[in-house]
Amino acid sequence: MKSVLMALVLASAGAAGVAGLSFGLPDGLIKGLPRLGAGAGGVTTGSTDDAPGAGARQTGFEIAQTDTAQTNGTSAVDTTERSTVVDESALRYFAARGDIARLNAEIARLRSLYPTWTPPENPLAVPVNEDKQLEAMWALYSQSRYADVRAAITKRQQEDPQWMPPSDLVERLDVAEKRAELIAASNAGKSEDVVRLGAETPSLLTCSDADVLWRVAEAFARTDRKQRAKDAYGYMLDNCTDAPVRVATMQKASTLLAYQDMQDLLSRERVGADGIKEFDAVRSDLARRFVGEGDEDATITVAPAYLKLVEKLVADEGLASDALLLGWYHLRRDENAIAEPFFRKARAVEDSASAAQGLALILLARKMPGEAEDVMYAWRTSSDQARQTYLAATANLLALDPPPKLDAKVLGRIAQVTLEEKHPETGEQFGWYALVMDQPTTAAEWFSQVLEWKKDDEPAAYGLGVARLRLEDETGLAALKQAWAGRSERIARLGEGEAMDGGTVRTVVGKQPRLARTSERVTTRPLVEEVAVRRQREVRTVRRANTAPAVTADCRSTRNPAGLAPATALALGWCLMERNRPMEAAQAFEVALAGEGRTKSDAAYGQSLAYLRVGLTSDAAVAATRATLDQRRGAELQVAILGDRAVSSFRAKRYRETIAFLDQRSQLHAEPTDLMVLRAYAYKNLGMRGDALRLFEALGETGQRDAIRALAEMRSEGRR
Repeated sequence: MKSVLMALVLASAGAAGVAGLSFGLPDGLIKGLPRLGAGAGGVTTGSTDDAPGAGARQTGFEIAQTDTAQTNGTSAVDTTERSTVVDESALRYFAARGDIARLNAEIARLRSLYPTWTPPENPLAVPVNEDKQLEAMWALYSQSRYADVRAAITKRQQEDPQWMPPSDLVERLDVAEKRAELIAASNAGKSEDVVRLGAETPSLLTCSDADVLWRVAEAFARTDRKQRAKDAYGYMLDNCTDAPVRVATMQKASTLLAYQDMQDLLSRERVGADGIKEFDAVRSDLARRFVGEGDEDATITVAPAYLKLVEKLVADEGLASDALLLGWYHLRRDENAIAEPFFRKARAVEDSASAAQGLALILLARKMPGEAEDVMYAWRTSSDQARQTYLAATANLLALDPPPKLDAKVLGRIAQVTLEEKHPETGEQFGWYALVMDQPTTAAEWFSQVLEWKKDDEPAAYGLGVARLRLEDETGLAALKQAWAGRSERIARLGEGEAMDGGTVRTVVGKQPRLARTSERVTTRPLVEEVAVRRQREVRTVRRANTAPAVTADCRSTRNPAGLAPATALALGWCLMERNRPMEAAQAFEVALAGEGRTKSDAAYGQSLAYLRVGLTSDAAVAATRATLDQRRGAELQVAILGDRAVSSFRAKRYRETIAFLDQRSQLHAEPTDLMVLRAYAYKNLGMRGDALRLFEALGETGQRDAIRALAEMRSEGRR
């Protein structure tokens, strides 16, 4: 048994020597480890680039002094080494107990202390220590009970003041305690202490204790000395021969070093006699790390071999995580066509926020916001980035030109998220979308909401001005202009410089690039009623575009239309309507009714509109019968009158009559959302809650805020 043990010991020691193991401090570490400067009173570094200056005098102990002694050694030094008696008792102790790891570590330590020392051929032949107390101390040391060793030494010195512990035991005890302190500092994340302790105990930094070298290398990396960390890992790959240690070194380095540094370390890979490279077992994981690093940093160009390896992993193993690595790598480099299949593959295997977001970004770049919205909706709350991506999709979807016809469910959920997130961009695009869909009232609501959330949003204010212009809300437009006076030239010019055609204003408004949100509205019902009345004004504006009277009038001052020619009175009436003076306009139209043909027909039409504007529905109906109107105008007036009567009946709380007028109107023209809300409220007030809820739900899915609020109120009432 002893012969076998001896063979193992000598083989291990010989292998260490043949492998060229430096039991001193590696060159790469010497540069970065601190040195103790007696004159500096603290810790400095041994790196030349960290030195105080080229001409600075270096005093005190330096970590590099062992190498210097070997290089510049003199006969005096050699004589000292030869004359020194090396304490080999620890070798016999570890060999006797079959502790080969500690035996090799002791051989390495003694070689670092005594470069010319040669290990004994048979450590067991070292004379047996007859000192039983000392043997007990070595036994405690072998059990890592360093405090007990110190206590035993102190106790013996108290009993025998002349006794001195062997220097070898004291040195080994110092090193062991430093090692324990270094590991404790490493576990506690005290990287600077790890570097300091490594500098103070260079005998620890050898291949015989890979764990310490790994910890020192990590400490370098954690303290932004990546080059020193690379040197440490490089030293291990250059000098350590144990295969598991080499593989583990590469794995640890890959978690701390950058891609380019890792390529330098990989160049030190060894190939076995069978042609297999030593890092093949971990190459797939390394490739994943490299591609992942490229995901985070677009300036890194990962070698095609690693990309192909991850592609093969996607094909062979089918992991969504591998597909995501490639998807994001190519997306960061604007290679969307290559990235898209990987994101779709990842979603097919395991849908996730990362996969959805990557695909959505590609779809947005392809101007497909509808699909992007659908992809991201389920993941919109998973992170801030996911939420931003979803809202970007909604804004781009509403901003499409021409505007898409969106499903009510999609519009409803976009509106809900916009209100929840208070997202100005999507809210503003909702406003422009409503304008394009000929819903100026809804548009005004969204633009107003945006201004409540973001008071200085000029695009939203401009959109609100456009909506008020479309609604012929001159008072509101004037107030908006006053509020933005001196801050927006285009708001100040709203309604000015427009093409005038027989008193008809036609304003061309383009969609704005930004978006807005809605504000808290006042009460629902008055607004709905006001909208129902305002719609009648829109009828007149559209029809006037085709009348083009030959006579124009100046109505800036008050005039008595009596005595005017019918054509002049007609022109005056339209001018007054444009200035929102309907009662004066009705008087002018009364004079124009004395005319013949088209003049009389226009006068009857205009007077009916004037009465509708001030809520005189019955007078409007009478005026419409005072001349023959063409079929289109007659139908428009009838629709407007029925709508106005529905509103009047609602105000008078005659809800069944309201529904009857709305039913008549719906036979002539599709019911707008504002009157649908009015109908739903009428159902609710008649106790027809089921019908009211269904209608509010349908309207709520389109983003109609009156309906959303009413629906919330009804559900709240139902829970009481």
